[in-house]
Amino acid sequence: MKALKYLLVFSVPFTVYISFTSTGWITFLTLIYVFGIVPLADFFLKVNAENFNKEQEEIEKNNKLYSLILYLTVPTQIFFLIWFLFVINNTENTIDLIGRISAMGIMCGVVGINVGHELGHRSNRLEQLLGEVLLLTSLETHFLPYHNAGHHFNVATPEDAATARKNELIYIFWIRSQVMSYFEAWKIENKRLKTSNRNWFHHQNRMIIYTLAHIALIGSIYFSFGVTVTYYFLIAAVIGISLLETVNYIEHYGLLREKNKFGRYERVKHKHSWNSNHVIGKLVLFNLSRHSDHHYNGSKHYQILKSLPESPQMPTGYPGMMLLSLIPPVWFMLMNKKLQEI
Repeated sequence: MKALKYLLVFSVPFTVYISFTSTGWITFLTLIYVFGIVPLADFFLKVNAENFNKEQEEIEKNNKLYSLILYLTVPTQIFFLIWFLFVINNTENTIDLIGRISAMGIMCGVVGINVGHELGHRSNRLEQLLGEVLLLTSLETHFLPYHNAGHHFNVATPEDAATARKNELIYIFWIRSQVMSYFEAWKIENKRLKTSNRNWFHHQNRMIIYTLAHIALIGSIYFSFGVTVTYYFLIAAVIGISLLETVNYIEHYGLLREKNKFGRYERVKHKHSWNSNHVIGKLVLFNLSRHSDHHYNGSKHYQILKSLPESPQMPTGYPGMMLLSLIPPVWFMLMNKKLQEI
């Protein structure tokens, strides 16, 4: 029964359904829900920092229902993306157009990229493939090679593209993180193939496969629906990517690992990620906000991630913090002060 609370993620596609089948301001329901209702609920509801004990953790770790919920998001995301292409092709009103594109974009970020991230950390190849499919819906497949072999290795250092520097504007970070992580993903794949005496131009180079998959997806949309719908899809994908980069920005903002006398960075600790135990955002994002424990053990499944006292805490949930990050003066005033308290 503990797993069923994570079905709350399907409240997002439900709002997208309403957006696709309605007109006028209600087409913005997904935006209102994720960045209005959820932050407000998190602000007023009591935070929950409880963890499973060792016996409960072992039981919940082996509960297949948690993974099944993740699997269900895959056909849901694919269905809504296909539906979006048909709906947006017949949308003429500007308000409806913007509302529906924003709804699909938010779903790409919350469901496509976030669940793709969780499945991409699994050791099972089939689960990794499902994660790749989800990331493909936002044209963000390069995320996996860089995130797993780059970000987790270099997090909270100047070498990491996805770690925001203190006083760095989020709008600059979006571009820096996305561009640098893309090129770093190529380097990581090239290095991986080189160690096994393979040329970079090899069918096992995931970046080549991902690039071909992107071309195939965009090409299919173009030849099936035309240039305008392709353009709208690209906007939705960019919205999803922007949500990812905004989450990246708030997760490690200003946090740095120290170097020892040999010039090596200290190991990643729980103090190197910002956390939140606000209930609604935590459930919708599959415990992503317990980010310190995720970095401490990247293979740990979302349901057993812990909240620990040494993890720096955000004043509100992830959706609320994402909104605050878009207003740099407010963000710097709030978070720079909290950095001094660590």
